[in-house]
Amino acid sequence: MSTNTNMLNTYNDMANKSVDQMNALGELNLKIAEKMVARQMDMMNMFVEQSVRMMKLATEAKGYNEYYKGQVEMTKDIADKMMSESKANMHMAGEIRDEYRGWFDGAMSEMKNNSATIRNAVTA
Repeated sequence: MSTNTNMLNTYNDMANKSVDQMNALGELNLKIAEKMVARQMDMMNMFVEQSVRMMKLATEAKGYNEYYKGQVEMTKDIADKMMSESKANMHMAGEIRDEYRGWFDGAMSEMKNNSATIRNAVTA
């Protein structure tokens, strides 16, 4: 096999591997976007539920003291939920970082392999 054919095959393999890496990155981005949208929808649902509770409290409270106590309780409840959500989001951000790091490390390893393959094809 000639050196030119060898080089052409090597570049073809590299192009295919690059396309595979880009597809893997696209899939990773899509998976992460789906997770983020799901988290945002959960937060929106939580706020809608809180609004419904507030309206129900406003219409059913028997006086200002009961209304005020209900507001304080709801504020504490939403603050606790927001803290839990913040912790969950930080955990998810760590997972996302690890997933991107894994993809990046794989891509760098592939580049090293490609460099070695090119050197071998040139010297062959």
